Amino acid sequence: MAKDYSKMDKEELIKEVKKLQSLKSYGLVWEDKPEEVVELCKKLLPVLEEEDNRLVFQNSNNPDNLLIEGDNYHALTVLNYTHKSKIDFIYIDPPYNTGARDWRYNNDYVDGEDPYRHTKWVSFMYHRLCLAKDLLMDDGIICVTIDDYEAPRLWMLLEEIYGENNHLGTVVIRNNPKGRMTQRKFSLVHEYAIFFGKSPSSKIKKLPVDPSEKSHNYKKDIDDSWYLPVNLRKQGVDSNAINKKGQLSERYYPIYFDPKTQKLSVTKKYQVEILPIDSDNQKRIWRRSKDVVEKMHSEGDLIIKKSPNNGYQIYFKFRGGLDGRLAQSIWHDAKFSASDHGTKILDKILKKRELFQYPKSPYAVKESILAATNKKDAIILDFFAGSGTTGHAVLELNEEDGGNRRFILCTNNENKIAEEVTYPRVKNVIEGYADVEGIPANLRYYKTDFVDVESVHNVSDQKKIELTYKAGRMIALREDALEEIEKNDWWQIFTDKKEKKVAIYFKEDKERLEELVKKIEDSRDVVLYIFSWGKNEYKNEFTDYKNIRVEDIPEPILEVYKEINKK
Repeated sequence: MAKDYSKMDKEELIKEVKKLQSLKSYGLVWEDKPEEVVELCKKLLPVLEEEDNRLVFQNSNNPDNLLIEGDNYHALTVLNYTHKSKIDFIYIDPPYNTGARDWRYNNDYVDGEDPYRHTKWVSFMYHRLCLAKDLLMDDGIICVTIDDYEAPRLWMLLEEIYGENNHLGTVVIRNNPKGRMTQRKFSLVHEYAIFFGKSPSSKIKKLPVDPSEKSHNYKKDIDDSWYLPVNLRKQGVDSNAINKKGQLSERYYPIYFDPKTQKLSVTKKYQVEILPIDSDNQKRIWRRSKDVVEKMHSEGDLIIKKSPNNGYQIYFKFRGGLDGRLAQSIWHDAKFSASDHGTKILDKILKKRELFQYPKSPYAVKESILAATNKKDAIILDFFAGSGTTGHAVLELNEEDGGNRRFILCTNNENKIAEEVTYPRVKNVIEGYADVEGIPANLRYYKTDFVDVESVHNVSDQKKIELTYKAGRMIALREDALEEIEKNDWWQIFTDKKEKKVAIYFKEDKERLEELVKKIEDSRDVVLYIFSWGKNEYKNEFTDYKNIRVEDIPEPILEVYKEINKK
C-alpha cells in the first residue's frame, strides 16, 4: 500500500525523506545474512602464531613468503594492521557458488536448493572484499576469477566497493578447452577474470615481450637486433587520403622503386611507382613524411615486398614495442587449461592424484600478476589460496626474471587443505620435486589465534595486557622483521636479519625497560613498541635516540579492529 504523505506532519516527512535518501538509486541490493566469523570478531580478536616446525628457510637473502592458516576473514582482519596499504596486487579465486556444496556459510554447506544462496554468497564476499581494499596500495589492483553463476553479482559488488570508473577490464579465459557439459545450456569452456583498481592511479601494465615468439612476428636483423615489420601504408582510423573537405593529404604521394638496384626515392622517378592504395582501391596515406622515408631507406629500415594482388608493399622496421604489450581481453592459449596445466602439475608436485579439485593453471596467475604490476619486488596476496597456485606462480616469475616478489597466502584447513595441499605444494616448489629443480625462497607458516575480550569496543585492562603478549608476530610482520631472537616475560625481540631490530615491551611496570633499550640501542634501525594505556605516552622519552622509533601497543591494534567492526 502506498504511503499517504499528505497526512504526515513535518517531523514524519523529514524522517521519510532521510530514509528515502539513504536508499540506493542504483546498484546491487541484498539482504545481509549475518555470518558467524564476522560476528565473532566483535569479541574474539584475531592474532597470529607461527608454526616454527613448518618454516622453510634457505637463505637470509631470499624473500620471506607467508602462509596463514585460518578463516580468511580473520586473516584479513590481522592484515589490516600488519599490511594496510602495502599490497600491490590481490588475486583471488573464490568459491563459484555453483550449488554443488563447495563452500560453507555458518558451518553449513550451501547447495542449489538454498533460496538464499546468492544472498549468502554476496554477503560472504562483501565483507572480505571491503577488508581487502584497505590492504591495497593506492595504485594497487585486485583480480577476481569467477564463472557464470555469480559473475553478474560479483561485477556489481566490485563496482560498489571499488567504483565503476575503476573497472580496468574483464578477461575471458579459456580454462577448460574440452568444455563442461550442462543441461539446456552451452558447454562451458571459459571463466572470467575481473580486474579493478583501488583508485584512478591504478592501471594495467604492459606484458613483457619475447621477440623470438612467432606469435609476435618479430624478426632478427643482421645486427642481431629485433624488429617488427609494419606496413608503411596506414590503415584503419584516420588513414583516408581525402578529408571531409575533399582535400588530399600531403601524406599521399608516390614512392619510386627500382627492382633491379633495389633503390627507392620520393623524388627521382624509378621504374615502379608505389602509392598508398589499399586492396579495395581506396586512397590511404603513408605513416611517414617524404623526408623521413628517404632517411629510413638510407639507414636500411625499409623493406619492399612484391605483392601478387597489389604490385609492391613497403614495410618499415619498427624497433619499438619490445618494452611490452597490453594484455588482451581473451586468453585462449593452451597453457591456460586448468586440466593440463593445473591438475596435472599439482598431482606431480604432491605425488598424489586429485587431492584438490580444479586447481588453476600457474600461467593464468602469472599473466594476471604481470598485467597488474611491473614491480619485481611486488607483494601479492591471495586470501582464497586453495592449492597454492598463486604462490607457485610468484616463485616461477621470480625465477624467470630475477624478481624478488613475495606472496601472502590465506586458507582455512578444511579437509586438511592447508596442511596437505597448500603447504606441501609451495614447500616442494621451493625445495624441488620429481625432476624439477627448486626455486630459492623462504616460507613461514602462521595460524590465527584469538584473544577473548567480550567486546572489542570495551576491552578490559587485563585483556589489553594479554593482547600485547600475543601481538609479537603481528608486529614483526608489520615491521617486516620476522626472525625472533629473544623472548621472555618482559619483552620480545625480532630482527630482519640485517640492520633492523623490533622490540616489544610487555609490562606496565617499566622497571626493565632501560635494560631492553641497552640491548637494542646499537642497531642502526630500531622500533620499540611499549605497552601503554593510551597513545604517544613514551615517545618524548626517547628523542635523544635518532635510531629509535617508539610505537604504542596495544591501542593501535584495537583502533583497527574497532573500525573494522563498525562496517
